[in-house]
Amino acid sequence: MRILVTGGAGFIGSHLCERLVEEGNEVLCLDNFFTGRRVNILQLLDNPRFELIRHDVTEPILLEVDQIYNLACPASPVHYQYNPVKTVKTNVMGAINMLGLAKRVHARILQASTSEVYGDPLVHPQTEGYWGNVNPIGLRSCYDEGKRIAETLMTDYHRQNNVDIRIARIFNTYGPRQSARAVIPTIITQALNGSEIRLGNLEPTRDLNFVADTVEGFIKAAETPKAIGETINLGSGREISIRDLAALILKLMNRDIPIALEGARVRPENSEVDRLCADSRKGQSILGWTPKYSLEDGLAATVEWIRENSERYRTGYVV
Repeated sequence: MRILVTGGAGFIGSHLCERLVEEGNEVLCLDNFFTGRRVNILQLLDNPRFELIRHDVTEPILLEVDQIYNLACPASPVHYQYNPVKTVKTNVMGAINMLGLAKRVHARILQASTSEVYGDPLVHPQTEGYWGNVNPIGLRSCYDEGKRIAETLMTDYHRQNNVDIRIARIFNTYGPRQSARAVIPTIITQALNGSEIRLGNLEPTRDLNFVADTVEGFIKAAETPKAIGETINLGSGREISIRDLAALILKLMNRDIPIALEGARVRPENSEVDRLCADSRKGQSILGWTPKYSLEDGLAATVEWIRENSERYRTGYVV
């Protein structure tokens, strides 16, 4: 097939492009390189089944494709709050442009959504039917509400125009090539370079998934007929606090150093999420998808990759 991946030079997008090329597809990688990096796809540039297109999804583009994976959007608060208006436009105009393309060429489209659509949830674990607890004017709303609007557009194009859509709400994904500002690379690099781990908050919990499992979930969602028009959580169902996560990483690295709180942070109401954990039964039922990597195995692979690519983190090249 001929497949378009928006945000294809990013952390998850580059892994998805690799997997799709390995399966024999022709892959068009579209990225504006705000957070995506050419180094993430260097190994694909000489492959005749791979094509890189520098383009911003907020602008229309004419292509002939069979499938679209819409991943384009900065995912880290540091990045999506840098230009919140552009973040909203990326989510909304990006979805409109990709849906217009899908409608015109009769392509299947998968929207990469997020657990952030649940906001700071009051229900645990979160099912796909939970409407969430989102502050529409909070610091995170450019991303949270942007993704919620993208989901609205997807479902309305499906209902009104019969576009073949699928929505995957991914929970926290980690692994090789992840942003240096994300919590797991932060802990690993501090453990490699410092005498202690310093984090801003140790109590929030997250549902963590290795990038290969997230990519597998995307592909299963895109390929499974029963997933047409469905919204599906991609999460492990395992909840772990940042404190316990840091302790586990130190154990895997065989490092005995203290974990310290960087200092009390005053945060606006609803600007952070205290607990996230997926109810993953729908994904198991419809897709037959469950994570293959244990947290320990995924973290060990991530530690090894960061050890081997530490220069990229020291220079800040991995954003």
